[in-house]
Formats: sequence, C-alpha cells, structure tokens
Amino acid sequence: MAQTGKGKLIGYARVSTEDQSNAAQAQALKAAGCTEIHEEQASGGNRARPVLARLVERIKPGETLVVVRIDRLARSLSHLLEVIEKLEAKGAFFRSIVDPIDTASPQGKFTLQVLGAAAEFERALIRERTKAGLQAARGRGRVGGNPGLRARDPAAIRKVKLARQDGYMERLGETAKDWMPHVRRLRPDMAWEDVLRVINGPLPPDRRWTQSRLQRAVKAYVRDGFLEATVLGRAGLRQRDDRLPAIVAAIKGADPEITLQEICDRLEQMRERTPRGRTSWQPSSVKMLLERAERLGLLDRAK
Repeated sequence: MAQTGKGKLIGYARVSTEDQSNAAQAQALKAAGCTEIHEEQASGGNRARPVLARLVERIKPGETLVVVRIDRLARSLSHLLEVIEKLEAKGAFFRSIVDPIDTASPQGKFTLQVLGAAAEFERALIRERTKAGLQAARGRGRVGGNPGLRARDPAAIRKVKLARQDGYMERLGETAKDWMPHVRRLRPDMAWEDVLRVINGPLPPDRRWTQSRLQRAVKAYVRDGFLEATVLGRAGLRQRDDRLPAIVAAIKGADPEITLQEICDRLEQMRERTPRGRTSWQPSSVKMLLERAERLGLLDRAK
C-alpha cells in the first residue's frame, strides 16, 4: 500500500510470549518506511499495554501509527476502534500493512466505517440473544444469571472481576486526556486537592472529578504501568506563600500559550482567592505570581 500520510511513520510490534521474536514484524515495519519502532511483549487479551498507551498519548498530528496486522494492535474490534478514535482526536493516522486499513486514505476510512457498523451490529445481536435467553430461562422456571456466581465459584468470580476491570479501564481511557497529563506533571510535588482544582478548572460541571475518584483512577493506571508509582507518593510540605505560585505555574505548564487574562478566568472558575483575599483576579496579580514561580523554579517543573 502506498504511503498517504505526510508525517512520520511510527511502527508498533507486539508478540505474545517471551519465546517469540519481534524481528519479522520489525523488518516489515522498516520496509514500510517506519523510522521509529516500538516493541511490546504482551498477550492479545491483556489490557495492560503500557508501550502502546504511551505511544498513542505522545503521537503528534500528521504522524501515522503502523502495524503489520491489526491483531498486533487490538484485542477486539471495539478495542481497535477505540485506539483509532484516540489517534484521530490527536490528528494522527493508523495503517495496517496486511489489512486494507489506512485512515489517511478515503478507502481506509470507508473500511473503518464498515468495521464500526459491524461492531455495532455484533453488540446489538449479543443484546438480543441475551434478552431472548433470559426470557426463555424464566419461561422454564430457571433463574437468570451466572450459575458459577450463585455457587460462589472462585474461577467465575475472578472472571467477572476481570471483566469489570476491563470495562472500568476502557471508561478511564475515554477521560484520561482530562487528568493524566496533569497528574504526571504535578504529582507528588503538589497536593491532591490542588491537583484536583487544576484538573477541574477547565472542565464542565458534569465532567469534574472528586478526589477519591481521581485517586482510584491513578492507582489503576499505576497498577497497569501507564503511570509511574512515584505519583502516589506523599506530597511535601509547601510554604503557604508558595501555594498560589505553584497553582499558577501548573496552569501555565499545561498550556504555555495561555494568556494572563485566561489564567485569571481559570482561577476564578476554581474559586481561588487572590493573595489579598479577593475573588476577582487581575492580570497584574497573575504576572507577579508567575514571576515568583519562576524564581522558585516551579515553572520548569510544571512543563
């Protein structure tokens, strides 16, 4: 397939066991024009793919993620579509060498639409079969549900827990862009309550986080290798006068192009009071705090 994207081609190779080698995949990816190749050893059904997660998070607009076959990337059709949606949100593309998928081309986009329709059709069929099965069971006087769970079978319980964890991680993946970059930059230097205020500042009310929910999400990402364990460390004591400069530096670090007035608006949304205890912020106050943050070395740390 001819190259259609204008940006860099980045390869991703995965094998399932330590006995397998990525060499054949790496050779095919190099032949396809990939100048950068990331390798990972994980089973197809394993949701913990830290190499892939970091690659999707850091890919730049115009770049293309390339795999030899789609089964090297995703564990299911829904997982494949989820990864491609994340790439598209970043302005990046996806290409499979063997399969007819190249989201930088009209033909590839059409194939993706067909796959999306097939996935939705499959989900609808599963829902219908489940409803029909439950109705038939009730008609025969049987109780629906998992018999292994009713019998407290450890294997059945473990299977259900893993399925719930998979669903939870997929839901977290949809919101990770709202909180994960802030946690990676600010923890453990900043206390959880202040990190939470920085995260929630630009979010609409229905998408804001509570501290317990945020910490649960971070622990799950640490467990699966998406975040370093150091983010869970205890925050050091900060001088009272250093708190506002740290918050302003965090906002500036998240968006280096943000204006002084926009920082004022963000602080007011966070209901943060000025050094003099007022609720209305002025650009001059923000500029003063940024200068103090720079003297304290907080701006460099926030970037």
